[in-house]
Amino acid sequence: MRPSHQFTEESLIVRVCLGDRRQVHRRLQELSVQAWCLADGQLRVKVNNHVEAAQVQSVLQQFVASRSELVSWLEECWQR
Repeated sequence: MRPSHQFTEESLIVRVCLGDRRQVHRRLQELSVQAWCLADGQLRVKVNNHVEAAQVQSVLQQFVASRSELVSWLEECWQR
């Protein structure tokens, strides 16, 4: 399941499958990115700058990308 994103005035609502939501939330907290799990299944994330945006993207990619996509991404990083 690909995450979907919806911007609000102050935060980003990320929809990830329920099984991954807690892990995504915990990892974002470890990175000091403000995130909240809502009762309706949404994960709300406050992105304050481009570094936090990149961190959110990276965390989501870890949970939704296939192994081959992750390998390709890593190989591209090594080439740069």
